[in-house]
Amino acid sequence: MGTVTIGVSIAVPEPHGSLLQERRAGFGDAAAHGIPTHVTLLPPTEVEDSALLAVESHLTEVAAAGRPFPMRLSGTGTFRPLSPVVYVQVVQGAETCAWLQRRVRDGSGPLARELQFPYHPHVTVAHGIEDAAMDRAFRELAGFEAEWPCTGFALYEQGPDGVWRKLREFAFGGALVPPQTGRAMSAPLGGA
Repeated sequence: MGTVTIGVSIAVPEPHGSLLQERRAGFGDAAAHGIPTHVTLLPPTEVEDSALLAVESHLTEVAAAGRPFPMRLSGTGTFRPLSPVVYVQVVQGAETCAWLQRRVRDGSGPLARELQFPYHPHVTVAHGIEDAAMDRAFRELAGFEAEWPCTGFALYEQGPDGVWRKLREFAFGGALVPPQTGRAMSAPLGGA
């Protein structure tokens, strides 16, 4: 028996996911095409591969207790100088993401773990690249906007090639999606 590296996240839907992934690659982030665009609920975590059934059972319970909710992204932020990351901000749905990640990492489940930094839901658009490219990502995506009804999350595994692949999706237990704010989905991008 061996170990696998897994993560749990909310996917950013199309066309926004691909757009942000392409922009991330365009800023020079070599990992961009191996990481689907997402909001993390559980960061990369090593588990015994024999534990995957227990992990899936736990995530099924977490999803059953959850309800669909509106997610909205708007503008950029950064963790610099603490961490070399530029991100798109989660401006609606952040509280629900925080609740979900606490449930995923609950001490009674198979994914109990401490975090290196306090949880802050976001969508990474640049990580560990040169400062000028980080500044460009921060500036050019400052006007980015997207919103969608979040209806679940997914379990991913990182392959030996460094690419993250979806293992399974978990839909929330509630059938009704709260209404959006009435704003149209858009993705305006700032100038160069």
